[in-house]
Amino acid sequence: MNDDFDFDFDLDELAPADDASADAVERFWSGDLRALSQHHTTPNGSHSFVVAHDQSVTWGVPGEPQVMAIAVARDLSRFTFTLETSYHATVSFAQAWLVERGCPPEKIAKIHGDAVKPADDLTIQVERQIRESGTRYEVLDTHTSDFDPSETWTLTRDTQPSEAPIRVFHEVWDHAAGTYTMREGAFADEDAAHAWLDDRDGPLPEPPEYRYADGAVLRARAALSRSAGTPAIPKAGVDAPRTPPAAPDRRPAQGRLL
Repeated sequence: MNDDFDFDFDLDELAPADDASADAVERFWSGDLRALSQHHTTPNGSHSFVVAHDQSVTWGVPGEPQVMAIAVARDLSRFTFTLETSYHATVSFAQAWLVERGCPPEKIAKIHGDAVKPADDLTIQVERQIRESGTRYEVLDTHTSDFDPSETWTLTRDTQPSEAPIRVFHEVWDHAAGTYTMREGAFADEDAAHAWLDDRDGPLPEPPEYRYADGAVLRARAALSRSAGTPAIPKAGVDAPRTPPAAPDRRPAQGRLL
């Protein structure tokens, strides 16, 4: 375990509570991580929740998720800890993972530093929906493009709607403006969703429940209709996070978290 990790999570006097935590510590390297949001419980500091950007992913296979969620639970009476980590394409899905592990949503919602900002109210609304979704969305696939066009998408199965249960959450960054947008699209099945992601032959289909939206959501839809079109990239799947190769060519890194 490296010194940065010891400093960040104050585990010097604690031992891993299980094999999974011991393995996670062995794999953990904080040198390439940039914390975006974090919450530590008080007064005893029993839990830590962190959202971070893993800059080392730009050395790896194109398309891999770059956002890491980290959850640490300390048992101060037994001098042990558990450590869990998980990779996500967007901050909001990383936050949702941490909320499922006990972090209050409002404590992890604010992103610090010079990261790009939400461009409009609809982006804020969709991100809040994801952050507070619990186990509603089953993530099926993701893709991250950290060079032009800068975007991510997360393909999910929504357990709530009776129609168009496949949902695509599409995030696009405008580096010149220092902003990004997040939109939700709805599809009947995975093939239809992948066809749109491959071809981008029309606007992202909005969820059917938008038809029954209240005034606030209708105003958000108006913002959606005014937003600029998004560029296309080839679809690519995402593998599980892995150790970066020894000497790859580094790709240009313009990702929204840099």
